[in-house]
Amino acid sequence: MSDFAAMPLHKGVPETGNELLADVSLPAAVIHEAPLAHNLAWMQRFASDHGARLAPHGKTTMAPALFHRQLAAGAWGITLATAAQCRAAFAHGVTRLLMANQLVGEANMAIIARLIEAGAEFYCVVDSAANVAQLGRYFGALDLRLSVLIELGIDGGRCGCRDQDAVLALAERVVSEPALVLAGLEGYEGVVHGDNPERDVRAYAWHLVEAAQMLDHDGLIEAHTPLITASGSAWYDLVAAVFQEARLGPHFVPVLRPGCYVVHDHGLYRRAQRDVLGRRPDLERALQPALEVFAQVVSLPEPGLAIVGLGKRDIGFDQLPEPLRRYREGGTVDRALAVDGWRVTKLMDQHAFVALPEDPDGDNGEVRVGDIVAFGTSHPCLTFDKWRRLCRVDERLRVVEVLETCF
Repeated sequence: MSDFAAMPLHKGVPETGNELLADVSLPAAVIHEAPLAHNLAWMQRFASDHGARLAPHGKTTMAPALFHRQLAAGAWGITLATAAQCRAAFAHGVTRLLMANQLVGEANMAIIARLIEAGAEFYCVVDSAANVAQLGRYFGALDLRLSVLIELGIDGGRCGCRDQDAVLALAERVVSEPALVLAGLEGYEGVVHGDNPERDVRAYAWHLVEAAQMLDHDGLIEAHTPLITASGSAWYDLVAAVFQEARLGPHFVPVLRPGCYVVHDHGLYRRAQRDVLGRRPDLERALQPALEVFAQVVSLPEPGLAIVGLGKRDIGFDQLPEPLRRYREGGTVDRALAVDGWRVTKLMDQHAFVALPEDPDGDNGEVRVGDIVAFGTSHPCLTFDKWRRLCRVDERLRVVEVLETCF
């Protein structure tokens, strides 16, 4: 038997019971249980308090264990971005799938057809007569019915019909296709920009409501419980408020789709949440960042510079990572060292350049090669997709679960 084969499995490989600071090969993506549990309960309560259902966007994590935590907390379903993501979620027991994108291409249609045949409750969006005709032909040939939502967009935005006349015309095309069921209206306010985004997001949400009411009034929505759905992770409060104010009636199901809330972050969404609480001071407590990446100091090549084994392969980089805390290798959570004045200045594939203060030792202890640094992330989607396994840890930094992803 080779030396490698004889190695204890726990050495470096994340396993339940491992000590993060001693047993796990770093860098490692880490989810802290306490803020995770808080965020799950917080957003579910927010949606329920506003009379809405929650279909968290699964593309953020693509972690089935987290999907099931969200569903167990009360989520109505899981939102996905692609047919392959829907297949992965269904394979792990998620049966209500909202694909917040157009279903294009027969290979993708074949994936969804198999999911529907297997019992999935599936929705996708349409915004063109061409796509409606393609879907009608494909699913009609299989004697299947596909539930679709018409997407309402904005000028200069991403996808979606550009006005209510286009929505109405497309609805009539959908109704003419026997294989399609018009199930409501979908939108995404994250593409709304301008000098007064709060006003413009609210206006867009009202356009969604008005278009949904128009389709309902004209008898074009075929589903018994039509959906109206929008909301990313930044403006969900405004969308929820408009849906609640609109009093759409008991047959409409308002669905919110934030995804990043589940682990939150230390950058983009921390700022967005501050704005939410500024608009809604009645909300109790903020979301809490649960996702961090732990990595080690690998070199101290010159005064004022530490090189950490963390790079673009390990963490999102639309905003540079934020050093949060430092530990000695093999240390304990109650002996954390501060990183006051530490600043990431550059990120390479697998190295972070960290500028240290003039007196890097100070009262915090000598900086050593091998020290473990916890980094905060921005935009969690762009960190999750770099990992196939993440460590969920307790308050003592003990691994309590290894979360698999399906990217």
